Amino acid sequence: MTEAIHESRNIFADIGLPDAADHQLKADIVIEIKRVLEARGLTQTAAAALAGLAQPDLSNILRGRMKGYSVERLLRVLTALDQDVEIVVRPRIRADQPAQVTVTSAG
Repeated sequence: MTEAIHESRNIFADIGLPDAADHQLKADIVIEIKRVLEARGLTQTAAAALAGLAQPDLSNILRGRMKGYSVERLLRVLTALDQDVEIVVRPRIRADQPAQVTVTSAG
C-alpha cells in the first residue's frame, strides 16, 4: 500500500526540521547565488574574492552547508556580486496560510 505524503513548498518543513522557514530562505538565496555565478561565468575563486570570502567557505555555502551564515550575510554575498536585493512587504496572499518570506529572481 502506498502512503500519501503531505508535501509543502518547504522540504525542510516536510522532514520536520526546526526553523524550516529560515532554512528554506537561506536555500533560496543560495540558489540565487549559484544562478549569478553561472550567468556571469564566475569561478568560485573569483566569486569568493568579490564577496570577501575564502573559496572553501563559498564552496561550503554552495553545497548547502550554511551553518554560521545569516540571511543578512548571504544577501551581502549577492550584493557583492552586483545584484540589487529588494525587500517588498505586503499583506499575506492567502488567509488560510501563514505569512511567508520568498525569494524571487528577476533575472
